Amino acid sequence: MRYILVFILISAIQFTGFSQLEKVIVEKYYVSDLNDATDTLGGGITVGSTTYRIYVDLAPGSVLKKIYGDVNHPFSIQSTAPFFNHESDGQTFAKDFVKNRYLEGVVALDTWLTLGQTTKTQAGKTYVGVLKNQDVDGSFIGGLNNDGGSELISTGLLINNDASAGIPLTQADGMDTMATIPTSWSHFGLLDFVSGNDSTMFGSLASNNGFTSDNFYLSNSGTIGLIPDSNQILVAQLTTIGELSFHLNIVVDALVNGVVQTINYVSSNDTLITGEEFNPYLIYPSTCGCNNSNYVEYDPTVTCLEPGSCITPIIIGCMDTMACNFDPNANVNIANLCCYPGKCNNRDIAVVCPALRGENFEFLVYPNPSNTDFFFDVFSGMENEAIKVEVFNTFGVKVYEKTLAPSAVITGEKLEMSISEKGLYHMKVQIGEQIQTQLLFKN
Repeated sequence: MRYILVFILISAIQFTGFSQLEKVIVEKYYVSDLNDATDTLGGGITVGSTTYRIYVDLAPGSVLKKIYGDVNHPFSIQSTAPFFNHESDGQTFAKDFVKNRYLEGVVALDTWLTLGQTTKTQAGKTYVGVLKNQDVDGSFIGGLNNDGGSELISTGLLINNDASAGIPLTQADGMDTMATIPTSWSHFGLLDFVSGNDSTMFGSLASNNGFTSDNFYLSNSGTIGLIPDSNQILVAQLTTIGELSFHLNIVVDALVNGVVQTINYVSSNDTLITGEEFNPYLIYPSTCGCNNSNYVEYDPTVTCLEPGSCITPIIIGCMDTMACNFDPNANVNIANLCCYPGKCNNRDIAVVCPALRGENFEFLVYPNPSNTDFFFDVFSGMENEAIKVEVFNTFGVKVYEKTLAPSAVITGEKLEMSISEKGLYHMKVQIGEQIQTQLLFKN
């Protein structure tokens, strides 16, 4: 398998998924230029740094409650280069930003986590993250809205219109008024208990290439996307000049068959407990392979097709060589498809196994061994011939004889042996000139 990074026209990678988590979107939000690098108030940003925003796309009506990492499913965000954090005005959680701080220098490129919300509530307004191509209320950051940073650039900062980042920030800032404001925010695993400082990649105390934790969470009362039908919820903004990778885990409340269920979607499937579902769309970059379930090579853990990985089409059939419809070309055995005389799962064996219509027959005895009577089934290709049944003991003495009327199929015919002595018997069935035999054991 190999790893592939594919940008679509809106400068986002979208993975079409399943269940309540439909996909994860990695939006290329902004690429820093030389003007942005002049601002030293926040510690300085490297030219060419890319700011990414990560959205989880849930089914309509589903609610995002938490992002987390635990011992079975660590939470991890990594880069091949350090992440940018604004030294003076950066925040660990986007909900703690005051709106006007986004207007200062390159504060708007800070690295942080969230559950939708991007500012504090001020003057009755709270902002939520939204994909730039769905942002219809313009922009309050970048260009003339920006203070120009430490060099007081007259045109303002954040004006780069790099085509790979799609819509310029001066036209759409990816923020809009939040309709439903979450409450009961809680977090663990990032801030120091005593000082409240953040020394991880989300803080500015130390330069970090990533954060991995098996004891972390950020939660609130529940967040839905600004647009209910798409229900896309921002969970992180990440700025780095390096190559990005992550493993996320989320908790979702969903209405399933009229009942609210809490589902933990996780990015590893080594250990799954009740209420957890593995979802490969929480892993970035996406793992590619055979994602077509019509092929033997199908891998449910991959999210994109690697050319040439799907080789062998699935051929389902009966792979039991003792069945009358054994399929030598099948590579996936379905036991219920197998047919035997009298045992064809309520299907017409004459249709399933037309070869048996010739001048031959088969019979099946059960149970064998038996401590009482036996039963037998006969499938005959000689529908006009009587069926003669005889049973002999080991001395060749006939102990049972019966002639049955001609029939294509006989099932459940009793072979009365309950009063016979224990031991080995020889059963003979003759139809026309054809004879078949089988050993019976009475115990």
